[in-house]
Amino acid sequence: MLFALGFALKALFDSYLAPLARLAEDVVLLAANPGHRAAPEGAREVRVLVEKINALAAAHQALHDDVQVKIKSANHALAEEKNRLAALMSELVQSVLVCNIEGRILLYNTGAKQLLEADHGGESTAGTAAIGLGRSVFGVLERGLIVHALEQIQYQLRQPGDEVRPVSGFIATLAGGQMVRARMAPVLDSTHTLNGFVLTLEDITRNVEVDSRRDALLQSLTQDTRAMLANIRAAVETMHSFPDMSEAKKIQFTTIIDDESQRLARQIDRALQHDNLDGNWQLEEMRGVDLIALLRRRIDFPSLRTDVGDTIDATLWLKVDSYALTQALVYLAQRLCGELGVCELRFGLQRAERLAHLDLTWSGAPLAAETLRLWENVPLPLPLLAGGAALTLSAVISGQGGEAVYRFDRLHGASCYRLLLPVAAPQAALNIQLKQAGRPEFYDFDLFHQPGQNAELDQGLLSQLSYTVFDTETTGLQPAAGDEIISIGALRIVNGRLLQQENFDQLVQPGRVLSAESIAIHGISDAMLDGQPAIEKVLPRFHRFAEDTVLVAHNAAFDMRFLQLKEDKSGISFTQPVLDTLLLSQVIHPHQLQHSLEAIALRLGVAIVGRHTALGDAIVTGEVFLKMIPLLAEKGILTLKDARDAEQQTPYARIRY
Repeated sequence: MLFALGFALKALFDSYLAPLARLAEDVVLLAANPGHRAAPEGAREVRVLVEKINALAAAHQALHDDVQVKIKSANHALAEEKNRLAALMSELVQSVLVCNIEGRILLYNTGAKQLLEADHGGESTAGTAAIGLGRSVFGVLERGLIVHALEQIQYQLRQPGDEVRPVSGFIATLAGGQMVRARMAPVLDSTHTLNGFVLTLEDITRNVEVDSRRDALLQSLTQDTRAMLANIRAAVETMHSFPDMSEAKKIQFTTIIDDESQRLARQIDRALQHDNLDGNWQLEEMRGVDLIALLRRRIDFPSLRTDVGDTIDATLWLKVDSYALTQALVYLAQRLCGELGVCELRFGLQRAERLAHLDLTWSGAPLAAETLRLWENVPLPLPLLAGGAALTLSAVISGQGGEAVYRFDRLHGASCYRLLLPVAAPQAALNIQLKQAGRPEFYDFDLFHQPGQNAELDQGLLSQLSYTVFDTETTGLQPAAGDEIISIGALRIVNGRLLQQENFDQLVQPGRVLSAESIAIHGISDAMLDGQPAIEKVLPRFHRFAEDTVLVAHNAAFDMRFLQLKEDKSGISFTQPVLDTLLLSQVIHPHQLQHSLEAIALRLGVAIVGRHTALGDAIVTGEVFLKMIPLLAEKGILTLKDARDAEQQTPYARIRY
């Protein structure tokens, strides 16, 4: 019986169990190799099953081969389209950037690279941002400008009618002082949802240079014309005063008149041939604070100092001809400095319902109404208006749709020249769905006992301290297990302002291959890190960028742990105080369940653009932190020490790993 039972079990194993086990392995192979076939063996039922599976495999292989042929054909057509697009892009005179909704560069042409990297010779250095595939556009163009343009486009997309062709524009100033005019067009997916944008950039700095040459020509023409007319007038008056002069003298004076008349005609012809003097207003949307910054750069007189007053509303947007308005106000500053002896000019900007008040304030004696009227109506060295009318300070202000008012404060002995300019209407807030969640929130070292703390800094008001807001992208989430930093992005907060153009944006060579999981989060590939400096070279430069400031990060322990583990290797130690927006959020909203950067930004009304790039996350963190400062003040948390003490009482701060 035992022998019979053993024989039966062996027959069962050979006929069913072993063939089915091998068939399972064959099926796995079929997924990887469509040409593989299972060998028929075992019982009749198993062989029938193998035949059916082989038949399905043959059908699958036929479909696979057909798909491969179509893919090959599509790839060939795509390669041709790509080559045509590359040729077209390379020949475009305009600079073009294509970005996804998070601000990561997907495509750019040579013109864009040359324009945006002109400040540092086309080479990327630490502390400066260069363009490249996968890099954040916010390293070269201010995030606030792009967010505003995206909001304008989103508003236009919501308007009824298929004929709507949304486009937005703005003026930006690059780090090196160049001015560019940007035009933005949306990239829409199949559901007509905004998922990216195209930027065309035009360097208008050269236009300013052309206008400067034209100004010089007009000035030269004016001076030469006066001299020539004086000679002609003198000759005519002499001939009129001495009617009995000799014929030789008459010929001499007639010759002078003829020569000077011909010179004057040649000067006028040269001026008319130089440029088109039509006065078309080029109104562009720009932030009021950027206009003031431009004015302060243009008013570069040794005897006149410019300053910004306390009444500055950084949220105001204007629609102006920045070149004409700047030139007109620079002319006014020249008059104030040269004729009234004004040595300090202060700028203010505030909202008054639908108008913006742009104030120029100075101390001293009042300005006479007749003098101001004269200044406002003196022709400026600018293009003529349509019809040949001269352009004046008054005409420039009217061309912006604004008015000017002069007031004198006798109590303080101060004059104010106020421009009432229309405010660019804000549109609906940007609503972007995020594809990835943020990094896990955890602590694995004590953040609150950093060396380098001091009582003086602890007593500093949060609203008056300088900060470096930073973020890192890494190969993974385990710093102690060998994960490395692959990107550092940072920017400064000074005097309550997020200085987005003073940024640090640097990729880092980690010395190891990136995992597919980490690439899916941050979008940085191994190819993008080829040739990038190692962390030992990057950290000293980042340390210099962040020195004398308080560090701010979201889930700061994560980033600080990576920096701490590199202290011995790099010789760099970050000893300044650290504030964490994750913990501060728990201080401000202790009953909220979510304290991720996305959740906090949503609560505080901060537009999330550029997430999961180091610089993009740093910008969002900085804007969130600035929103938190007044909320902390409402809870009596005013100083750095107050904030650090409050952080230590939060649940996350008490967790140890």
